[in-house]
Amino acid sequence: MPEPDLPRSDLPGTVEVRRALAAGRAAVLPNPSPLTYVVAATTPYAVNTAKGRPAGQEVAAWVHAAAAWEGLAPALDLTPAAIRSATVLLRRELVTLLVPLREGAAAPDWIAPAVRDGHALLFGARWAPLAGLLAAHPRLYVSSANRTGRPPAATAAGAAAMFGERAPVLDGDALREHGRPHAATTMLRIAADGRPALVRRGAQDAAHGPDPAHYLRWLGTPSAAAAAPPGPAGPRRGVPE
Repeated sequence: MPEPDLPRSDLPGTVEVRRALAAGRAAVLPNPSPLTYVVAATTPYAVNTAKGRPAGQEVAAWVHAAAAWEGLAPALDLTPAAIRSATVLLRRELVTLLVPLREGAAAPDWIAPAVRDGHALLFGARWAPLAGLLAAHPRLYVSSANRTGRPPAATAAGAAAMFGERAPVLDGDALREHGRPHAATTMLRIAADGRPALVRRGAQDAAHGPDPAHYLRWLGTPSAAAAAPPGPAGPRRGVPE
């Protein structure tokens, strides 16, 4: 299924970031508010090295391309309804999601660095200002933009100070909401029947109050389901996904 046409925007640092990713190095990219920046690369090694953590540590696979999600879906231990729920969580809610792999299924080789204990760690955001960059790199690995032991960067300046020459920064601050609290993504685990469980608190559940159970309950409401994208092909045009 073809990717939708999304507007592209050349943000400050685009040239340096494109060169870094093409060379296999890590780069720091923005997310829509209230999410923090992320560090991404075409290999998990580059992501982990930039963050200053063990090179072989698991890292999320960024399934922003429809082909990647559709290629992975047959290997997931999820019902058809749960696949649709996972699509909502990845494309609209922008959480980081642990999905169960079906025992004995032939999963794509590229998912191996994201797998632990029978689950794959996924990120699926498709923010419109990154469309051109993402289209050039359909397979990326991603993690919060922080060095080990430090909070993730909420601004381009903060990311540049933290990573220095290890990773160039794509400055998306002009498109983000200044003065608003930012946080890394909420991490959820989805069960085979589609039920979500909280693994790590983050920006998404924080928006629903101090008790993360409120967010999990909201995800099961008709209003949440009604906001879902039409399928695994991707986001609506012009919407930060």
